[in-house]
Amino acid sequence: MDNTSTQGWARRNLLKTGALGGSAVAAGLLLPSSASARSASPNVMQWFSAYFRDKSTADPDATMAHFSKRQLNYIDAILGWPFNTWQSLYDLFAEVMPNWPAGARSYPTRIIGDTTSAIVYFTNNAGLFGPSEMRSIGVVNFANGKATRWIDYWDGRHFGVADLERAKLPDDQFPADFRESTVGETAAPRIRQVAAQLNRALAADDPASATALFAPDASFVDLVSHIQVVGRRHIGSFLTGARGLLPGTGRGVKVRHVVGSNAGGGYEWTAPGPVPRGVNTLELDDQGRITSFASMWDGARADDDHLLHLAAAAIER
Repeated sequence: MDNTSTQGWARRNLLKTGALGGSAVAAGLLLPSSASARSASPNVMQWFSAYFRDKSTADPDATMAHFSKRQLNYIDAILGWPFNTWQSLYDLFAEVMPNWPAGARSYPTRIIGDTTSAIVYFTNNAGLFGPSEMRSIGVVNFANGKATRWIDYWDGRHFGVADLERAKLPDDQFPADFRESTVGETAAPRIRQVAAQLNRALAADDPASATALFAPDASFVDLVSHIQVVGRRHIGSFLTGARGLLPGTGRGVKVRHVVGSNAGGGYEWTAPGPVPRGVNTLELDDQGRITSFASMWDGARADDDHLLHLAAAAIER
C-alpha cells in the first residue's frame, strides 16, 4: 500500500470514528489570557482569532483564505498526515466540515510569537476529527499575512490510543522531512539562541546548565505526564531525576525548527528512540530567561510504567 492510499485509509477510519463523537458542547472562540497575551503580538492574536472564527463556521473557503496558495505545508506530526499543497488541505476541510456536529468549535487558548512565526495552543471539540477532543500545539510560519507551514503536535493518549492507531500512518510512512527548509529559520534571534542553548543542555543531560536558563519563578510543564514544577530549584531537581525518561532530552536530540519572537515561541525537536519528535514552547522575560516551558509529544509512544517513573521524578526530597 503506497503513502497516498494508506493516508486515505487512515483518514476514512478517523472520519468513521468521528461520527461517534455525538453533539459537541458549543464553545465560543476564546482569546488567550492576558498573561499569555504578553508573549503574543496584537497582530498575530488577530490573525488566529480570525482563522479559528472561520474554521468554526465549517466554511472551507473562508478557512483556506488564511493559507498561502503559493507555498503551503501542513503536517500532523502525530498521525503522520502530510498536506503539501493548498489544494490537498482544502480537500480535507471540504470532506470533513459538512459532517461536523452542530455547535462544535475549534478555538485558540494560548498564543506565543508574532506574524513572522508563532506557537498556538488550540482545541478541536469532539466530533471534528474523531470521537475525542484534540488539544494541540501548532507551529506556524507566515509570509505576507498567510500561513505557509503549520505542524500540529498533540497527545495520542488524550485522544485515545485505539482511535489513534486506527487513524495514524505506519511509522515507516511518516514524512521524514517536515518541510522546515521551505520557510527557513526566521524566528527572532533571542528565541533561537535560547532554544539552541536549552537543547544543547538537555541533549547533554546537563540539568545545571539547563536550569541556569530559567527565571527564578519559572514553570516547567510536561503536558503528557501532567507534571508541573515551579521554581528554578524544583526544575533542576526534576531534570536530574528525569534523566533518561523525559522525551526531548538525552544524546541525539536535535532542534528541527524554531518559531517565535523575542518574547517567546518554541522549537520542534527530533530524537532517537521510542518518541522521535515533539515540541517545546518557551516564554521569555526581558533578559531572555525562560519564564514558562511546556513540552508536548505523543504519549501513546510511552507505556504506563514510563509515565509513572517520570511522575516520580517530580517528587521533591
